[in-house]
Parts: sequence; structure tokens; C-alpha cells
Amino acid sequence: MANEALYQQRAERIEKAVRCEPVDLIPTLFMGQAFAPRWMGMTTAQYCTDPEAACAATLGTLERLGDVDGVNLWSVGYHTINLSTLWLSKVLMPGKDLPAYADHAIAAIHGWAEASGGRMQLALRAADVRAACNGGGLHGMLGLEGADCAGERADGLERFIDAGVRNVIPAWSDNAFSGTVFGDNGPLTAEGIRLIELCQARRVMVDVSHLSDTAFWQVRDLAYRPFIASHSNCRAVCPHPRNISDEMIRALAGRGGVMGINLSADFTSPEYMAQGAPIERAAREAIQAASDPEDQKRLRQEMWQQLSQIAPPDIAWIARHVQHAIQVGGEDCIGLGGDLDGIKAMPAPMTGIESYPLIPQALEQAGLTAAQLEKVCWRNWERVFLEVLPE
Repeated sequence: MANEALYQQRAERIEKAVRCEPVDLIPTLFMGQAFAPRWMGMTTAQYCTDPEAACAATLGTLERLGDVDGVNLWSVGYHTINLSTLWLSKVLMPGKDLPAYADHAIAAIHGWAEASGGRMQLALRAADVRAACNGGGLHGMLGLEGADCAGERADGLERFIDAGVRNVIPAWSDNAFSGTVFGDNGPLTAEGIRLIELCQARRVMVDVSHLSDTAFWQVRDLAYRPFIASHSNCRAVCPHPRNISDEMIRALAGRGGVMGINLSADFTSPEYMAQGAPIERAAREAIQAASDPEDQKRLRQEMWQQLSQIAPPDIAWIARHVQHAIQVGGEDCIGLGGDLDGIKAMPAPMTGIESYPLIPQALEQAGLTAAQLEKVCWRNWERVFLEVLPE
């Protein structure tokens, strides 16, 4: 079947499923990057750098499974809140009309909720979070991973807040609002300070993951409500620059905030990071020096191939980060962060969102109590969003 006809067929099937109408195949979304290529015998490098091959692998996986298709948010059991983040960066999305892109994506998510017949709702207020965590069904919360869609001024964020955005990472890569860990490590700009003040005034969660250390401390000084680090680990356990220091953990906890454990292998294990960092550094330098897009593509494929040869760390590393965060900041400052849409490898034996039940098992084996497990898995996130979102 031609791609356009196949797309239309699946779009219609997804719309029917959202309306709770009978469908011939169950819509399913594979959140783990490793599942489709592993199932189809493809390398991760090829899957991540060759869009046509990745599409063929995903479609082939669906065909082999036989009774699924499209998007299933319930694949690991009952969900309450899902934080849907729009990834926006002028550096890695050059030439794209980011405000228009964000408008379109936000409208689409609103459309899904409206067409679901009440099965999916957006969490816009504290009452919605409370309902979601007390048996009220699936709720989605809109976030921006990079406020680039706001343009050069903080007040450009207003219309996206009006449209339902409730969590904002000011910058994924360096932009008009802040320097970042993978950029120049600069501070918040004057407009970045205004952006933080706007979010605080509008009761939108400020998220410091990706920000430079200097910007973190500026947010700490500016914030009069809790703020979060949605997908950052403990730097003392694994010295990746995207992780946060013990001093930062204490500061975050002191403001009533929460950090979410990132499942990326290079954020969890120092051994994996030590092996992967030189490969990524050399690849980035080579890609920057290459002018031919085909050469850049080849270099990325070679990098992914090299990274795929590194043995993933054990899931016990997740427990080590959780335990360290509890020791440093207390049991109210730690949750799960995931980041499954942006990571290269996960601790073994995890393969994707379907593996989440393995995490509480690992935490229980590490000695966490039942009350601590509830806090890590959902209660801490519930509490912090109840404190920040408007009633």
C-alpha cells in the first residue's frame, strides 16, 4: 500500500479508537527506541540515522505483531498523568517556524482530548491533577522543552500558556532565554529572568533540566514557588554534566521541588558514560567539520554503531540514583523522569515504556519502603504540581 493511503488508513483507525469506536487493530505507540530495530534485526545506528529504514522497521514490527497499530497509552497498565513535552530548539531545528509548529502540536493534542469522549483530558489546573491521581482517568499535561517558540521575548510565551502549557524548560540548547549544559553554559538572560518571573506569576511549572549550573542558581534565587528538574540524575553518582550536584539537589528540595530520574544509560552509569563520551565528542567534532550532509549522516551512523557496542548498565543504577537523592534531599524530592523520546540506551533489561514495572521492583529490592515507592512513582509529582498549578 502507498505511504499516503497507509497513513490515511491508520489516521482513521486512531480517530475511531480515540472515540472508543470498534477498530480492527489496536492503536499502539512504541515509546522505547530499541524495540522496533531489535525486533527487525536492524542496528540502532541505522534506525536513528536513516528515516526510511526506521519507518520500514516500525511498520514491519507492527505487521509481525499482527494485532496492533498506531498509539496505545495503556500498554503498561493504568496511566494517570502523562507529561507531553514539545521539543523546540532553533539549533537543532534550523529554519523551522517554531511558533507555528508549537501552535499546530498544541491544537492537535487538544483535538485528541476533544475527540476522546472523555477518556483523555488535559491537566490545566490543580483540580485536574487531583482527579487524575484519584482514579479520574488519563490526563495529559502540556510542556515546552525549550521556549524557543516564544521568540526573543518572554511575553511571547503568554499565548502558549493561554493554550494550556503548564511546564516550561526555558532552553534545551542556548537561546534568547538561557545558556545550557550542552551550549556555552551561560546564565539566564534578561529576557530569561522575565520568563521565569512570568511562569511564576502565571502558575506554570519552571523546569531546570538542560539549563546551565549558573542558570539553575538564578532560578533558585528567583523562584518563590517550587521548581523541578524533570529528567536529571545525581551528579555524585554519575558525573554527567546534565546531572545535578548534591548542592543543587538540596536547593531544589529546599524549594519543595522534585527531580525526575532520567533513564538514559550515560546519565545513570559512570562506566557507560566514560566509554560513550569520547565517541560522542569525536563524532560531534567530525560532524561540525564536515560540510557534506552525506558525510555528516555517515559519521552519525558510525557513532551510533560504536555506541551500540557498549554494554548497557544494570537497572540497579536507577535505584542507586534514587537512594542518593533521598539521602541528600529527602524522600519528597525524587520521582521518575524517563526521557524515552531522547535517549540512546536504557539500563538492562529495560527496553521501553513497557519495562516501567521493573523500576519499582528494583527500588523495592534496594530497600525502599512501600510509602517511599509511592512517593517516587507518583505522589511527589502530584504534590509539586498541586502546589504550583492554579486551582
